[in-house]
Amino acid sequence: MTPSAMTATQAGEFRAAGTDLSERRRSGVSTGPLIDISAAPDTIGRHWGAEGSLRIGAFTTIAAVAADARLAAAYPGIAASAQGLATPQIRHLATLGGNLAHRSRCWYFLNPHIACLKKGGSDCPARSGNHLYHVAFDLGPCVAPHPSTMAAALLAYEAQVTTDRRSSLTIGDLLGDGSNGGADNALQPGEMIKSIELPVPLQGERALYKRAISRTHAEWPLVEVCARAVVSAGAFQLIRLTAGGIAPVPLRLSASEAALQGKPANAATIANAARQAIAGAKPLPMTGYKLDLLDGLVRDLLKRLMA
Repeated sequence: MTPSAMTATQAGEFRAAGTDLSERRRSGVSTGPLIDISAAPDTIGRHWGAEGSLRIGAFTTIAAVAADARLAAAYPGIAASAQGLATPQIRHLATLGGNLAHRSRCWYFLNPHIACLKKGGSDCPARSGNHLYHVAFDLGPCVAPHPSTMAAALLAYEAQVTTDRRSSLTIGDLLGDGSNGGADNALQPGEMIKSIELPVPLQGERALYKRAISRTHAEWPLVEVCARAVVSAGAFQLIRLTAGGIAPVPLRLSASEAALQGKPANAATIANAARQAIAGAKPLPMTGYKLDLLDGLVRDLLKRLMA
């Protein structure tokens, strides 16, 4: 459910914990040589800046992110997202960098006998096939939802990613806008994620995370939302809403944010923001239900944030 194959090279694939890569190897989707990597001092752990910012090494496990009390106090949306991800066993192995570079979870991609865009094919078989768990915002030729829970949370916090070649990549820079159906991310061949930088939290900010799933444990989210806000003097002074499971990349719900920014924190404002969350959606024939889930998650999280 979460990987540690941080990106592929032309000659092989990187492997750390390998929670995603191992499954692809078993299925026969990934068959090339492996490049085993290990943690270095600048790729592991949490490092706090004097002003309160945080750098998280890409080799830091999801379990470590979920269990860090100081991180949870400063960035509760990120800690909660990590806590809800996969199973305890996977969280103790899977890495933050690996989760950001997770390969597609589409069942057509994972079938070694079926060609698709991400395997060099000419089209997306899910579009005309079984796409029950796929996108509700059709942004490009591939209709598989992006699998990284942590990417959606980091997008809400405007995190920046450093690789061994580049720095200050936004989540959008790293994952693209969904228009390239042939790639999981914008990492170059042989490029490896090293760390993630989080800005200083704002005074009085709160954050929540919630996912809708089809069973109670160990399930991929149908829709997930991270909501971050500062509510003061009865109004939303800052709002960041991001969603996963609904598009080829994590989405920032900008229309909802605009409907909330500076507005009274009340039921009418929240209802309007929830309507705006699904504005512009282009669901597939089987995925319209995800818009109802998105509406409900946004409403619930905003009500809890204003309480």
